[in-house]
Amino acid sequence: MQYSCNLSKYASAVKLFVVASTLLVLSGCFPSNDLGREEYLLRGNTMGTTYNIKVVGESLDAEKLQQGIDAKLVQLNQEMSTYIKDSELSIFNQSASLEPVKASTGLARVVKEAIRLGELSNGALDVTVGPLVNLWGFGPEYRPETVPSEALLTATKARVGLDKLKLENGMLSKRTADLYVDLSTIAKGYGVDLVAEYIEANGINNYLVEIGGEMRLKGFKHTGELWHVAIEKPLSDERSVHQIIVPKDNAVATSGDYRIYFEADGQRFSHIIDPKSGKPINHKLVSVTVIHPSSMTADGLSTAMMVMGEEKALAFAEANDLAVYIIAKTDHGFVEQSTVKFMQYLK
Repeated sequence: MQYSCNLSKYASAVKLFVVASTLLVLSGCFPSNDLGREEYLLRGNTMGTTYNIKVVGESLDAEKLQQGIDAKLVQLNQEMSTYIKDSELSIFNQSASLEPVKASTGLARVVKEAIRLGELSNGALDVTVGPLVNLWGFGPEYRPETVPSEALLTATKARVGLDKLKLENGMLSKRTADLYVDLSTIAKGYGVDLVAEYIEANGINNYLVEIGGEMRLKGFKHTGELWHVAIEKPLSDERSVHQIIVPKDNAVATSGDYRIYFEADGQRFSHIIDPKSGKPINHKLVSVTVIHPSSMTADGLSTAMMVMGEEKALAFAEANDLAVYIIAKTDHGFVEQSTVKFMQYLK
């Protein structure tokens, strides 16, 4: 069995492949004085990946701002990481108790949205799918040497289901003792929202926040131009631009299965797991980009639609008035389609 790359230490499903054209050469933290406005670049590490942030303002204390951002992200990890053994979520997963426990404000916020999106997508997004993610070798537990047997797959599927997870009045509980919750399909987007909210609370209204590819943008660059974002071509062996978009004051999330996978017996297995079949997805859809005011919501929706496949994803997006851009693979190359709502953001 051969893995295509090293997986992050936090996200069991590294899935986002949007890059900001303005971020390709970021390094360090320094101001740019074009047109008399200062643009500060902040970089760091979090959730097993990197963050890149641009903020535009006058005489900002960039060091203090970054310290505050780092503190927010450390707290998020301590609440939701499945790789930190004493994180709030890890303790919940390890407990066999069915009694409700008080959830932190952040964890409750993310679980609430995960449940809402799971119900909206008819189970395509399921944050209890962690045991299956681990079974196929994309989680923190182990790396299988062979494809899981049907018997093991059936037994593992029995542990999965959003109906086994309950959040009520800020109290989190499980209906089965071995329930395992993995928020990696939505927590990174929440991290982007958390940082963006912190930046705005500090009086900054022109910024670009990117964590592991997830983005949220507001206002303008230091030049007075709107932020531009590049959607990558869905290729595993190179990074090149497929489409430029102008998201305005929104978040952007892209889910794809073309970089994280493993091979066994000559077959390629995606890291994105279909909760219903318990197996990696197997269809022609290779990339889904969602534009939404919330990065957390865009993050979860992009994963859900990758699970659905091309036709169901487009129908779902139109039915729910979502701004969505998809790329599918055909025998003659890639074909892209977008919802009506997405067209306003195309450059």
